[in-house]
Amino acid sequence: MFLHVHPDNPNERNIKIIAECLLDGGIIIYPTDTIYGLGCDIFQHKAIERIAQIKHIDLRKINMSFICKDLSDLSLYTKSISTPLYRMLKEYLPGPYTFILPASKEVPKILQTKKNTIGLRVPDNKICKALLNELNHPILSTSLPGEFVEEYTDPELIYRNFENIVDIVVDGGAGGVIPSTIVDCTKEQYEIIREGLGVFETEE
Repeated sequence: MFLHVHPDNPNERNIKIIAECLLDGGIIIYPTDTIYGLGCDIFQHKAIERIAQIKHIDLRKINMSFICKDLSDLSLYTKSISTPLYRMLKEYLPGPYTFILPASKEVPKILQTKKNTIGLRVPDNKICKALLNELNHPILSTSLPGEFVEEYTDPELIYRNFENIVDIVVDGGAGGVIPSTIVDCTKEQYEIIREGLGVFETEE
């Protein structure tokens, strides 16, 4: 299904259709504040396995993030967040960043890794926010397969490539070409794993 959602004023009916698809174990491609992402419900094991198959990557090696509406999900899915770390996250989010944080036991077992971490995103995107409000828990998200991000800026082209692979392609307008900046916060000195759209100031 190809579903248009206005980027500034998301249509409530279409948001409900997308949320119901996720709750039923569907997979979507949707816009964020960076590039288009491949997403599913964090509690739908078969959908998570399907995403790993789409990306041709072992589930334990795939990089997925929890897309959250705000920092209220922190206390549930992460542990040991110090006050300085919380303040830093509050300063940068919402925005084009993925923060690697220690995972709590509330993270579904299928997503628990040896490192016991999760990637946390709070995109500054109205479609994401509307969808997360409707869903009332995070979306599990990863990048689209392939090396050529430029191919994934046009929702109609995305639909032509993925219409038989995913359940809904959300048309939220042209996507970006630069992914989020990834920052590992599990170490005493935060480390930039990937330079992306967000500018992150590390302490000297």
